[in-house]
Amino acid sequence: MNETILVLDSDPVMSAVLREALDAAGYLVISAHDLGAAVDRLDEVEPDLLIVRPYINSMPGFLAADYLRTKHPGLPVLVVAGFMNDDRVNVQNSIRQFHVFPESFEREQLLAIIKSILECESKKHSCNF
Repeated sequence: MNETILVLDSDPVMSAVLREALDAAGYLVISAHDLGAAVDRLDEVEPDLLIVRPYINSMPGFLAADYLRTKHPGLPVLVVAGFMNDDRVNVQNSIRQFHVFPESFEREQLLAIIKSILECESKKHSCNF
């Protein structure tokens, strides 16, 4: 795989878990913890996909994604609302006593949807997931 994925996530644990899963699957991963850093990354590289969390610090993730699309029109976006089922995330959530909805997801589920998005985008037609 040669696809590049920009991960915009202000939570350091979740960002690390996502990065590790994507790295292991062969994707080139660029991480940003806030919108400014994401803009800087877009100046350096053109990602094939943006993964964003529902909130980046206090900003809604969809607003951050919309802004980034002004810099890179047509950039596919995947909003990851749940948490990956990983011990590091689970321990962090139990300490903070988070309730997660949608439910936690498995690494394979994330990689499957990413693969589907990238395949659909490479064919340049409308993708509905």
